[in-house]
Amino acid sequence: MKCPSKHEPPPTLDFSILREMRKREGLTLGAVSERSGVSPAVISKLERNQTSAELETIYRLARAFGQTATDLVALAEGRTAQRTTAKKYQSNSFDFTRIDFANAQCFHAFAPAGTVVSRPDVHGDDFEICWVRAGSVKIGLPRETHLLKAGDALQFDGVQEHTYESLEASELIIIHLRKDKRF
Repeated sequence: MKCPSKHEPPPTLDFSILREMRKREGLTLGAVSERSGVSPAVISKLERNQTSAELETIYRLARAFGQTATDLVALAEGRTAQRTTAKKYQSNSFDFTRIDFANAQCFHAFAPAGTVVSRPDVHGDDFEICWVRAGSVKIGLPRETHLLKAGDALQFDGVQEHTYESLEASELIIIHLRKDKRF
């Protein structure tokens, strides 16, 4: 496979990431071959984008680096960054600024003392992280309550009913991380 010209699109999947992963771990082609059961020649051709890979090959190479096949393919996709624009909104008296990505949503929130929001907006089947940057917040979950002050953080399963209560004027970072879908 020759290098793409200005008029040719880049390869759909760029497996030169394999070389970067291999070098980062200090491995030779032979060591990756031993770990994966894929021949050094095939690995070398993949690293130089001179061949395409069968699904079984991708699976074996991914496992050699402690990854899933999905993770390896995602790394090999051409796009290296995703850009978005923040959106502002209000829920009860909480002021939110939100950014959305394929696998995560990030919220920056300000809440005056005494305000409450139950099961905050924009929720799927996510893990949720709350990091209190200033003030203090009480987070109520079905069988437990957590008091967080500035610098504290909490992670929980966001599908659970939950309530945020701002005990004093507070600033929060809230992150929703999408759960892997295995089926």
